[in-house]
Amino acid sequence: MNKITSYLKESYKELTEKVSWPTWPQLQQSTMIVLAATIVITFIVLAMDSVIGNGLKFIYKQLF
Repeated sequence: MNKITSYLKESYKELTEKVSWPTWPQLQQSTMIVLAATIVITFIVLAMDSVIGNGLKFIYKQLF
């Protein structure tokens, strides 16, 4: 039980004193970067899906 109590105390101390939390502008900037990257990757996956789908439709049309 002593180990668990020690662990919880050390975890709380680390969370409140040792962790450097981002400022509001840093958090907003990181959020915008993640949002932009998500949108770009979404369009890349959409393009790949369209190309592969149309390619398979063409191949199936030729075979059957």
